[in-house]
Amino acid sequence: MTRFSTLLSVTALLAAALPISPAHAAPPRDVDDLVGARGSSGENALQSRGYRIAKQNGLTNYWWNSAKDQCIRVVTYNGRYDAIDSASDGDCGHGGGNTAAAAVAGVAAIGLIAALASHKKSHGDSSAQHDSEYERGYHDGLYGGDYDRNDSEAYHSGFSAGNAERSNRLAANSQIVRGAPAAAQRACARRGDEFQNVPAGSSVPVSVYPQGGDRYEIIIASGHYRSRCTVTGNGNVMSMDPY
Repeated sequence: MTRFSTLLSVTALLAAALPISPAHAAPPRDVDDLVGARGSSGENALQSRGYRIAKQNGLTNYWWNSAKDQCIRVVTYNGRYDAIDSASDGDCGHGGGNTAAAAVAGVAAIGLIAALASHKKSHGDSSAQHDSEYERGYHDGLYGGDYDRNDSEAYHSGFSAGNAERSNRLAANSQIVRGAPAAAQRACARRGDEFQNVPAGSSVPVSVYPQGGDRYEIIIASGHYRSRCTVTGNGNVMSMDPY
């Protein structure tokens, strides 16, 4: 397995993903106090109130509360919850909407688990304080928060991993990746999890190179690791190699 620098410009991707709408509906009462909260703190608060992440789209996340049958939209800007408003059940993959949205539930948690496990394996750190600092840094990086220059090595490592994951997820939503059929993307992402030995759902496609004859070369990101997947349009993986 090899490490490789991010394929797409983080700066350009983040600029394209920033929310531009100045007006938002009033947030639901059970979460209105979270507007302005740090991304990591807000995520913990939502989970404690029965919400589970249902879909990610750049800096916009959709959360579903099964007890209330309620879907909310959360827009993050500069590491904080900039806006929270009600969304349709379909936005969260319920009520006859896009059921594929539910398949990405827990993406942030999966990425954190994989990144922390890899970091521990490399550095041998395992204290509760270390894990907490790593998680805080990871969420700041993932949600575009400001880097805390006065913090620990664990925070720094977590921030780097979170920032890399953020770039991966933004790249996965790019027009370049959409050039490959969804079946091919899903097949390569699943094979990427197996190839890099990471938790299911950790890997995403970040670049696509059509090969002609209904064949595609898809670059798969699993955290900092990259793989090259050759696949047919209907999802038949022909080869998987380090990139």
